[in-house]
Amino acid sequence: MAEENKLQGLAWFLAGLGVGALVGILYAPKSGREIREDLASGAKEGTEYLRNKSRQAAEEVNAFVGRGKEQVGEYVDRGRAQWEEFVERGKNLVTEQSGRISAAVDAGREAYRTGSASPEPEP
Repeated sequence: MAEENKLQGLAWFLAGLGVGALVGILYAPKSGREIREDLASGAKEGTEYLRNKSRQAAEEVNAFVGRGKEQVGEYVDRGRAQWEEFVERGKNLVTEQSGRISAAVDAGREAYRTGSASPEPEP
């Protein structure tokens, strides 16, 4: 919306420049040469104005793109950090469960050994 206002302002500026030049031609008691020089000067000023505004717009767009890149980089870094945290939690959980399973298997082996080593009571 701000860009639309800038374009409207530029259009009104150019329209005013044209109307001013026309009024100047009609009411100014100058020779044709002087009028042509004035018109050329006005055209040069208008061209310079447009160059400056174009440069400013390009700088604003570049700044906007730069901020966007920074924000995307921050989001990617945050996502990467969260992903690494989840992976680390998963590794810890697997290690913890592996230890429990190993302990249970060792206990089962020990129980089997002690159960098969002792003779069964006879009736």
